[in-house]
Amino acid sequence: MIDRRDFAFGFGASVILSKCAVARVSQIDPIERLQAIERASGGRLGAFILDTGSGQCFGWRADERFCHCSTFKLSLAAMALRESDANRLDLAETLTFSRADIVGYSPVVERNLAKGRLPIITLVEAVQVTSDNAAANVLMRRLGGPSAMTRFWREIGDNKSRLDGYEPAINVIAPGTEENSTTPRAMAETVRRIVLGDVLSSLSRDRLRGWMAVTQSGLQRIRASIPASWRGFDKTGTGMRPNIGNKTNDLAVLVPPSDRSPLVVIGYFENPSFSEDVRPGDEAALKALGEVAVAWRP
Repeated sequence: MIDRRDFAFGFGASVILSKCAVARVSQIDPIERLQAIERASGGRLGAFILDTGSGQCFGWRADERFCHCSTFKLSLAAMALRESDANRLDLAETLTFSRADIVGYSPVVERNLAKGRLPIITLVEAVQVTSDNAAANVLMRRLGGPSAMTRFWREIGDNKSRLDGYEPAINVIAPGTEENSTTPRAMAETVRRIVLGDVLSSLSRDRLRGWMAVTQSGLQRIRASIPASWRGFDKTGTGMRPNIGNKTNDLAVLVPPSDRSPLVVIGYFENPSFSEDVRPGDEAALKALGEVAVAWRP
């Protein structure tokens, strides 16, 4: 879990990305470093780095569209917690499911099929910590479906992100559309608002940060880049489709030591080559993104 002292500085300050300060250029331009990562990886990299204290920021393909994959589940968890904060949702309420709800990777729901139901709070935790697909679908139906997810983003000031279906169909942007997508710039501000801002009550923010901290799927991605004195927490997303390739995504918050403000680091990596397994090289592209962010730290 994350010590409250790690969050005692500057998280409530508003940062408007469209007016964010020009990033300081070091000996090696950080944007050039992002371009070099993309060239070396053989894929397409979308990235955005935001210093939440100074407002300095930079990115690569920052306003291009990328598929969420399971990264949308961070916002889904936040939406459920916000509904609870507003007394519109009881986290102790149980939701039912059956074997017909099992899709892809659904470890928590699958383990509890004999029960046939779980409390909403358990499903929300499963959505963030284990990226349980069945839990996400069951929870999203209770909250109003993909349109409710998109509406949540609009309500907190995100005019780019959208969701148009359920797992596993949402892992693809339909040709000629912007379905199931976001931009790195938009998602950086959304993560800041959700994880460090005032979208949630302090209790719900602490709960969500704690879940993000114990999430294991990103340990070889952006979080692999941080020095021992830093802390990091995140939500990943992964998609693998023949004829489309692999998507390896990560939404991370990196917390430096002392009183320095956190960094929001957003990475979407698309490899046109298909693999049935997560490739270390694809994750290494996101680790390299984190290294750029840490080295750049204003």
